[in-house]
Amino acid sequence: MGKGKHKKKTNLAPRIENRRAKRDYNLSGHLECGIVLRGSEVKSIRHSRVSIAEGYAAVNPHTMELWLHNVDIALYPQAGPLQHVPKNARKLLVHKQQVKKLFGATTAKGVTLIPTAMYFKDGRVKVEIAIAEGKRSYDKRDDIKKKEMDRDIKRGMTRKVL
Repeated sequence: MGKGKHKKKTNLAPRIENRRAKRDYNLSGHLECGIVLRGSEVKSIRHSRVSIAEGYAAVNPHTMELWLHNVDIALYPQAGPLQHVPKNARKLLVHKQQVKKLFGATTAKGVTLIPTAMYFKDGRVKVEIAIAEGKRSYDKRDDIKKKEMDRDIKRGMTRKVL
């Protein structure tokens, strides 16, 4: 038997996206971090039974730890009596320097940390969070106009010139 290179398993499915985040917030500073979960929570995430739309992350200033709040991970029916709490606060695994940087960024008014995606990477659950600043309604309209203009330009470029 020869020494062969082992391929890394990168199982990114399922990828749970927060589609409302791009519409409602100006996003900057994306960060991938781990999360502390129980077994039944991981099984529910594997079956895409999680909602991150209402979730947010916050830094505990006393311990300088990052926590994920208000993310709903549905109960896993086969877990029996060892169920988890669906909307429990969950600890995010991030370096201390990154936590301090995020804490400094979120001290401004109207700035928060929101989860933008949850996925599996090398068999572990990862959460992507972003620094988010709320959009006004007129900002949303400007984004819609910009998308329509780009779409019209692409259509014009694909038409044949006679």
